Parts: sequence; C-alpha cells; structure tokens
Amino acid sequence: METKRPLILITNDDGIQSGGIEHLTRIAVGLGDVVVVAPDNAQSGKSSALTVNSPLYIRKYEPIDGAQRFSVNGTPVDCVKLAMYAVLDRKPDLILSGINHGSNAAVNNIYSGTMGAAMEGCILGIPSIGYSLLDHSPKADFNPLTSFITDITTKILRHGLPEGICLNINFPAHCTPSGIKTVRAAKGRWTEEYADFTSPHGIPFYWLTGKFHNDEPDNPETDEYWLSRQYGTIVPIHPDQTATDKISEIAKILE
Repeated sequence: METKRPLILITNDDGIQSGGIEHLTRIAVGLGDVVVVAPDNAQSGKSSALTVNSPLYIRKYEPIDGAQRFSVNGTPVDCVKLAMYAVLDRKPDLILSGINHGSNAAVNNIYSGTMGAAMEGCILGIPSIGYSLLDHSPKADFNPLTSFITDITTKILRHGLPEGICLNINFPAHCTPSGIKTVRAAKGRWTEEYADFTSPHGIPFYWLTGKFHNDEPDNPETDEYWLSRQYGTIVPIHPDQTATDKISEIAKILE
C-alpha cells in the first residue's frame, strides 16, 4: 500500500510574495506535500479577522519546488478557511504560518495575522505553528533558521500537539540562534502608539508607531528575555481565552 506524504498547508500575513513564506516553503517541501494559500498583499496586524462584506478570489501562482501556490484577496484566516473549503482535497496534517517578517513575541501574538492563521488551524483541530524572525526587512536572512525550523516541523509532524494548542515560535535576527527555549509570553504593552501629522489640506491624521515596554525584562521564564540573548523561543498558545480558573470567583461577584 502506498503511504501518503504528510500534507502541509502554508500561509502568512506578509503576502505570497514575501521572502519569509518562500523560505518556509522550500523547507517544507522536503517534509511533505505542500500547498501555499496566502494573502495577495500584506495583512499584518489582522489577528483573526475575517472578510465578511467582500467577495474572495483565488489566484494560482507558479509552483516553488513542486509546492502548489495560491493567493487570496483576504486575511490570513480567510486563507486557511478558503484553503480547506476550495483548494485542498484532504485535511492537512500540519499548518505552518510565516516566516513572519518581525516579532510576534509577548503581546504581539494577540495582534498577529501570522498567529491568527495558526490559531484558526488549531480551532480546526490541525497541529499549527507560527514562525517569526525579528527582522522587518524584505531582504531578511532566513538561512540561520533552516535547521531549527526543519527539526521542529519534523517533530510536530511525527508527534503532533496537545489538543487545543498551537505554537508561537520566534527567532532573533542577524545571528544563528544559540538554541531554543520553551517559555511563556512576556508581560508588556505598547506605549506612545501614534504619531501626529497634518495633511497638505490641513487635516490631522495619525500613523501607528510606538514602543514596546517589557514589564519583566529580567525574567528567564519569558520569550523576550531569551530572544534578547540570541535564543529562539517556543510559546504554546491556545485560542480558547476562557479564564476557567476564575469562573467561580466571577460567579460569586455577579450571581
């Protein structure tokens, strides 16, 4: 009997033309049959957003190393959902999202379209991983990550993930990571989030900017701590945000 190779669905939030998704695709084709379904343009910061009031179109691209490629004029979550509905002929064994250009560590995973796609896969019961490199440059060097991504992806294909869990994996930029640490997301927040401008017509407008403030920079239990020390980080994430440990406490207050 012929054994099917694992089916790997790849998406991202930087768009199908980004360097990160191309690098991830070239890694994944050595591990299984690969189908790429990614946004047709940048969708950073879209989290788990869906397109609800516009039609979605699928466009086919030239393959990369045998991997089929399609774009969708929607969000990363749209790409996962539409891949399952209209592109794939069977349920994928794994969903990979990335490699994202920029950090998804700490609170950034909440806003991330990369992690929105991974969490959508998790909701569908598919082992899912979001990969990110802390480098926003279109010419970012992903080569130092190849062995790490190959090893992690191979292990998840073999062993799977606990039910309801996906992985948020970040790598430091401009170096070969010293190793990998499995930790939690650092506590922090963005401050000074907008810059003020005035248009040529005298109309004020605002541009998203700001700085990330790490509330616990010296805590070795967190992703930001190890990323600053040139380690890659793995943070287990679950889409279910129910605070189950606080149900009784809230019930006493309100009932």
